[in-house]
Amino acid sequence: MLNAVLFALRDIPTSPFRAVLLKSVGLTVALLAVVWIGVFSAADHFTAALSADWRTAVDWLTGIVLFVGLGFLVAPVTALFAGLYADEVAEVVERTRYPMDRPGVSQPLMTGLVAALRFTGFVVLVNIVMLPLLFLPGINVPIFLTVNAYLLGREYFEQVAMRFHPPLAARELRSAHSGKVMAGGLTIAVLLAIPIANILTPLYATALMVHVVKLAERQERA
Repeated sequence: MLNAVLFALRDIPTSPFRAVLLKSVGLTVALLAVVWIGVFSAADHFTAALSADWRTAVDWLTGIVLFVGLGFLVAPVTALFAGLYADEVAEVVERTRYPMDRPGVSQPLMTGLVAALRFTGFVVLVNIVMLPLLFLPGINVPIFLTVNAYLLGREYFEQVAMRFHPPLAARELRSAHSGKVMAGGLTIAVLLAIPIANILTPLYATALMVHVVKLAERQERA
């Protein structure tokens, strides 16, 4: 697992990854900016009749809520973009790290997009449900890391595994190697929790899970 993490980290600065990163960063920034501007515009519209002091208070409250809320939206947003770019990233890792292995097969664009949207909605729902617990000191960080480690590890592993196996076989492979998937997911969740650096999450997570899938397959054949 340590080698898989190190390989994934070394791949991120390479030229093919930088090209995907620029697209991912652009989409992420654009989406979060649209949400930020849209919410503030709506708040200004509904508070237009209030006094200046009340409008200022609403602006501050809106800013705080947005800051916290967008922080929790990073997970589903990065998961969504991973669905768009996972195959491109996986192909680079397979070609450079495993040139002698059978190449994976990309999923149809619509299939990947639907899966990414479905998973995004699920992650949003789970994080909303556990949001009150995250304000409890002492357990908020473990909760965030554990839940997202499971969700992100499962999603990224199955996305990569389905390049080589049917969906049912990909899920069975994940279940058989759940410990490695969870450990990999934990490193993804840690990166996700680091401001600014978390923009690298889709690249790192997909590259990492290519290595984890390859490791799992070798152990299955042994």
